[in-house]
Amino acid sequence: MQLVLEPNTNEIKTKKLYQEMGLTDEEFQLIEKILDRTPNYTETGIFSVMWSEHCSYKKSRPLLKKFPTSGEHVLQGPGEGAGVVDIGDGQAVVFKMESHNHPSAIEPYQGAATGVGGIIRDIFSMGARPVALLNSLRFGELTTPRTKYLFEEVVAGIAGYGNCVGVPTVGGEIQVDDCYKGNPLVNAMCVGLIDHDDLQVGQAKGIGNTVMYIGSKTGKDGIHGATFASEELTDESSEDRPAVQVGDPFMEKLLIEACLEITKCDALVGIQDMGAAGLTSSASEMASKAGTGIEMNLDLVPQREPNMTPYEMMLSESQERMLIVVEKGREQEIEQIVEKYDLDAVAVGSVIEEKQLRLLFGGEVVADMPVDALAEDAPVYHLPSKMPESFIKNQELSVQLPLIEDFGKVLKQLLQAPTIASKEWVYQQYDYMVQTNTAVTPGSDAAVIRIRNHNKAIALSADCNSRYIRLDPKTGGQIAVAEAARNIICSGGEPLALTDCLNFGNPEKEENFWEMEQATDGMAEAGELLNTPVVSGNVSLYNDTNGESIFPTPVIGMVGLIHDLNHITTQQAKQAGDFVYVLGETHEDFGGSELQKLLNGSYEGKAPTFDLQTEQARQQTVLKAIQAGTISSAHDLAEGGLAVGLAEKVMGTDLGLHVNVTGDNPAQVFSETQSRYIFTVRKENQEAFEKHVPEANHIGEVTSDQLFVIEWNDQELIHEKVEELTSAWKGAIPCLLKSKA
Repeated sequence: MQLVLEPNTNEIKTKKLYQEMGLTDEEFQLIEKILDRTPNYTETGIFSVMWSEHCSYKKSRPLLKKFPTSGEHVLQGPGEGAGVVDIGDGQAVVFKMESHNHPSAIEPYQGAATGVGGIIRDIFSMGARPVALLNSLRFGELTTPRTKYLFEEVVAGIAGYGNCVGVPTVGGEIQVDDCYKGNPLVNAMCVGLIDHDDLQVGQAKGIGNTVMYIGSKTGKDGIHGATFASEELTDESSEDRPAVQVGDPFMEKLLIEACLEITKCDALVGIQDMGAAGLTSSASEMASKAGTGIEMNLDLVPQREPNMTPYEMMLSESQERMLIVVEKGREQEIEQIVEKYDLDAVAVGSVIEEKQLRLLFGGEVVADMPVDALAEDAPVYHLPSKMPESFIKNQELSVQLPLIEDFGKVLKQLLQAPTIASKEWVYQQYDYMVQTNTAVTPGSDAAVIRIRNHNKAIALSADCNSRYIRLDPKTGGQIAVAEAARNIICSGGEPLALTDCLNFGNPEKEENFWEMEQATDGMAEAGELLNTPVVSGNVSLYNDTNGESIFPTPVIGMVGLIHDLNHITTQQAKQAGDFVYVLGETHEDFGGSELQKLLNGSYEGKAPTFDLQTEQARQQTVLKAIQAGTISSAHDLAEGGLAVGLAEKVMGTDLGLHVNVTGDNPAQVFSETQSRYIFTVRKENQEAFEKHVPEANHIGEVTSDQLFVIEWNDQELIHEKVEELTSAWKGAIPCLLKSKA
């Protein structure tokens, strides 16, 4: 059957319509060379989405090769729907993080909701049951109607989808800075559990096997969504609303159960989510990975709208859809399973020997392309980079220690900063107890999920301080990995592996690409030394609005194993009379700090002092001390430094804290030096604790008077009621959202 060329095939070339789809002149010429002819409109659209940065990583792939991706726990690294790590007893954790930034900037509720839906599908497409969701969010300052609207709608979208689909949202992080005003970041992470024997892959194996479409019908929403996510936002971007998908969590819940039942059926050969680029990516990637081809009859695709074209069907990113490959002759077994859930299950094609993606429509061949050219052989660019002048200036800058007159007042102001303030307003909207496995709820260093019928749990965290990366991308990249691991350690877990979401600006700007190079170098070094390989992830570039880039924000999602439920540890102090210890010396680190933002309204100077070898040694020391039962509570020091970290240990309790710290300048209580921890220890455990952590300094004790007192060199520095600190901390975000701009 010969390919039918559409009437507008010549227009693609003469009018350069391919440029509107995101292809360059050189890329279009390469496509012509691959096909040995001019592609038609449908083929051009398919190439454009598969060669978009969102799908091909054509500008970031050289950097991703630096990451460590294997290790003793890794069962599946990058390349499939999600990463998989072993947790013993024939069980594994499946996890991944992805971005939905551009859609959320245009249609925040649906953008966030479908981000959650998409990442859940990546998990159950591997055969795993989703057990937890986390998110990492970035917004502009909560002072304008638009940023408040984006904030509220994104949170509502995450809650609306996650709560309805029945997967608990157990943790995450939020950072607020002006650089995200036009381009918010919405990164969603999902974690699932699986038995080793049930692990699935997204491959179209077996010539003659049947390709089946499962789930919701295909509509016109999300067309060219992958391309939209691979370009800068402008004032006209609101016109791209059709590129934002619409989700249905109740349909997804049915799809989860149907697919998990299908994965138990040995008729299944391969399964993959129809995510970015929809039918196009799932079909071409499954075939390319298997070394086969796929032929599909688009007349058979379930359609939500009449008269859809091949172009629309192939590029639609309608939600809640899966593509599977089934042994020929056993289609009815799959249909019987799916029928119970009232979903579509339709045979739409077959696996072929030729490594082509061949599409039929109306009895004609309307597209015929090599699958490897779409999925694996997209062009790769090695972009030029240039060290920014701002980096050189910051490295040479000596940041002066701030002069503070009222330390109690400054502490309250820091506790009210949105990045530090309680996120209770946010996570109270999430159902974090559904499935009843949540052992540590949002608000501590990491979330903890019990593994049913076993004396173990998993700890989960998401982290990134983009301000440090802005000042020093390599050091900041190391810190991002290290802080995620510290959160796992403080919760009693052994860090196993990480997923990432690399959010950067336009990589074609040489200074932006230099930041990417340096940040990924730092992440790779930290992942290698801390034994936390990268097993999955996502790249989100072109996070610019009207030419202004966001801070580089490579978010780290990490999973750790708590070997014994008795090791579960939280950050809050437990009882009066416990001793307070701090581990790690404090330096004068104010570059990129919350204090610098509060006092100066900007960031400058060097990133905080950091040494990977010290970080590794302290992590191992702390984990052993927790596992030995000598620590009652643990908390790593991050934004706001020692004063904020100590306050976080007692706010929301009926306890107080009285400590005495020393140093050259009292402003150091707000320093953000890394690799530091605060512990509370029962008196009877003091000797054992000090043997495990001999470097820790005893600085005070937990009290019953509900007063928060910090002395500096025996002189009272801060004396506040815990109740007042808690009120300021808890009320900050609701107050900002209610205030008039």
